[in-house]
Amino acid sequence: MSYVPVIDPDECLAHGDCVEVAPEVFRLDDTAVVIGTGPVELLVAAAESCPAVAISIVDEDTGAVLYPA
Repeated sequence: MSYVPVIDPDECLAHGDCVEVAPEVFRLDDTAVVIGTGPVELLVAAAESCPAVAISIVDEDTGAVLYPA
């Protein structure tokens, strides 16, 4: 399985916590932007760090949501 982060731009408040946790995966512009990928544990840690709960972790093949559960 391959997981990808998905950012809800309407929910993202650009706190930048995801960038602190995973700078190789996220960049901060007006909102957070996905720029790469990483191990699922790193993706979930970044999503969990988001105070706005704007990041979902999704199975790229099936669309099933891993986080938030």
